[in-house]
This record gives sequence, C-alpha cells and structure tokens, in this order.
Amino acid sequence: MTKVLERVHFSSAQIIIAGFATVILLGAALLTLPFASRVPGSANFADALFTATSAVCVTGLVVQDTALYWSEFGQAVILILIQIGGMGVVTVAVAIAMISGKKISLMQRSTMQEAISAHHVGGVVRLTGFIVRGSLLIELVGAMLLAIVFVPEFGVGQGVWYSVFHSISAFCNAGFDLMGVRAPYSSLVAYAGNPVVSLTIAGLIVVGGIGFLTWEDIRTNGLHLRAYRLQSKVILCVTFALIVLPAAYFYAFELSDALPVGERVLSALFQSITPRTAGFNTIDLTALSEVGQMVLVMLMLIGGSPGSTAGGMKTTTLAVLLFSAAAVFSRREEPRCFGRRIEGDALRNAAAILLLYLSMFLLGGLTISAMEDLPVVDCLFEAASAIGTVGLTLGLTPGLGGPSRAILIALMFFGRVGGLTLIFAALAGKRPCASKLPREKITVG
Repeated sequence: MTKVLERVHFSSAQIIIAGFATVILLGAALLTLPFASRVPGSANFADALFTATSAVCVTGLVVQDTALYWSEFGQAVILILIQIGGMGVVTVAVAIAMISGKKISLMQRSTMQEAISAHHVGGVVRLTGFIVRGSLLIELVGAMLLAIVFVPEFGVGQGVWYSVFHSISAFCNAGFDLMGVRAPYSSLVAYAGNPVVSLTIAGLIVVGGIGFLTWEDIRTNGLHLRAYRLQSKVILCVTFALIVLPAAYFYAFELSDALPVGERVLSALFQSITPRTAGFNTIDLTALSEVGQMVLVMLMLIGGSPGSTAGGMKTTTLAVLLFSAAAVFSRREEPRCFGRRIEGDALRNAAAILLLYLSMFLLGGLTISAMEDLPVVDCLFEAASAIGTVGLTLGLTPGLGGPSRAILIALMFFGRVGGLTLIFAALAGKRPCASKLPREKITVG
C-alpha cells in the first residue's frame, strides 16, 4: 500500500492518514457482511463505520455491545483492526514487506520514522522488527496470564479466545471487551477485586502506552537510567506521576470505605491507568463525583506517550509545557530538564497541540450537548474519551444521533492520527517563507 502511495508523491503525513482511512473503510465493509453480526441481515454501515473507526483508532467507544451484537467473525475483524491500529498501519505494512523479503525504500523508512516518532531514519527497519516481535511476545504473555482466570470460568475454547482478545485490546490501549455476556456494556466491573485480571490488564496498558522507543532504551540500557534518552526519562517520570497521584485521589475520595482494602487499592490503581488511553473500567463511572469525572477527562486528554499504542496529547507534551512554565517562573531563557535544554520547536509544537486538542474537545463536546440536549459535563466526557482514543463512557454514545456519532468519529480519527500530522498533511507542498518580518514585543499575562 505504501508503494502505491509513494508513486503519487504523497508526503509521509498524507500516507499515514490515507493508510488509517483505508483500513477503517475496509474494516467497516467487512463488518457489514451478513455473518459479521448476530442480528438478522447485515449491520448497518453507520454502526460498522463507527465500530471500525473505534477499533483502528484504538478507542473502545461502541454503539453496540461487542460480545452480544457481533459474531465471532465480527469480533475477529475488530481484533485485527485493533492490532493494526495499535501497532500502526505503517508499521504493519513495513513488517509485511520485511517478511515477504521486499526492499524497504527510503520513503518507506521516512514514513516509518514519522509513524513511530523515531529521531532518525537510520535503524528504523531494525526497530520495526523489534516492535513487532516485542508486541506479539507481550500480548502472548498477557493472554497466558488472563487464561488463568478466563479458561476455568468460560471453558477452554471461549476462555482462550477471551484471553487473547483482552490481551491485545489492553496492550493496544483499545478498551474493547467481551464481557457483555455478563451484562451489556459492563466492561471489567466483575473483576474489580481480581488481582490477576486487574494487574495484567493494567500492566499491558502501561507497557503499550510508554512508547516503542522507551522499550528500546529499557532493552539496551536496563537499569542504567542515566544512559536513557531524555524523552524516555521524561516519559517514565510523567507516567509514574500520572499513575500514583490520580490513584491516591480515587482511593481517598471516590471509592467507598466499605470496599475491602485490596479491592479498593486495585480499583484506584486501575482507574488511574485506564484513562490513558485504554477505556476499560472496574467501577461504575456514573457513580463518580463530577470532580472525579473531570479528573478522568484531564487524564484522557493527556493520553499516553509518543510512538506508542496510545493516543491523546501525549505525556511529553504535558512535560514540555510544565518545563516551559518552570523556566518562566524562574526567569530562565530556555526550559530544561535532566541537565538538558529543550528545543524551541518542541515548545511551539506542544503549545499548538494543546490548542488543537482543547479546541476540538470543547467544540465537539459543546456541539453534541447542544444537538442532543444533554448535560454539558457528560458530553465533554464523551468528547474527551473520543479525542483521547480512550473509550470510557458515561453511557451516552449508544443513544446518540447520527450527527453526534459523526463528531465522535472525527474526534477519534483526529486523536489517533495526531493533530500535527493532519495539519502537516493539509499543508504538504507549501514551502516555508525564507524572508523574516521585523520583530516587535507584545505583552502577555
């Protein structure tokens, strides 16, 4: 596919966007086949398109319960779409080319570099092989751990399928589940006190969300943290903080004192991890206070890390903005961390990404609220879940009308592909202006 796109001189950003869009449309077509759903006839294209978009964009928002509505074939299609979307369309395409023995062109390497947020083109093919092997190994280990619980409960055949499905869904930060067999849209609530399921799913989410380059740093340097890239250090520190601090809040203020301590700790930890950006839940989200729901919204908007299976603004975006604020407060010319200066381009990109995400999030949520006459906070929650490619819901999505679902589809696509990728694709071919205008100061704040 990338070969065809190269011949028409698409930019890397345009290839990424076209790749995701093509896989979504193919997935939607497969889900409209008569044997893809359990209902008589075929699923309507609107439901199939929403589900395919949610799967490829590893979101997890659904308009039909996955276990009850889609057949085993439909569930398999969804799982394949999740795998492609989580690892990245370009990554999968390059991996297939490598397996078939084809030579990887410079354009393909450049596109791959942008897709996984690598700093250099050199070594990107080797890194692709590492990503594919590592992903499959981690998913296999996750499935084996989940099988300890699911096989005795559901039997060998269904238990193995459920283990594989939830392992891939969790690692790819997708949030799709098959627990509708217990109760529709119930997610993992029944396993809130089960350490094997809770910790395995949470671990898969974290590993998938820290990014492929961070994996490489961990493999290469082990516990020698000083040898890590600056980006890996920032990702690990911010990820740790975004797990511990929200978990402490949920434990102290949102979960009932009547819960056993072990289940309360597991639920608090799980609920601090899953909003970035997996979409599973082990507690009833509608029972949270509005403060708790807004904490989830902030976590969903932040998302995972660059070059990972997760979406959102990314942990590094938050970190760069915080480092910049610290530089302003301390009257330093440039932001710095871990003994390094941060480039001005990183700050400009972070500010642009923040503006894009907040604008799309607010515009989408407020528009849905106005069209559906629903509470603003609830609609903003669904919008944050879509643009952060999370999948958590307060139960609004299945009942939304066509225009509102279209807004969520657009937000999911925007959140997975990336705001800057869309902008760069739209402006591809425009040459930067070499001339410079006179400077003049403007007061802010």
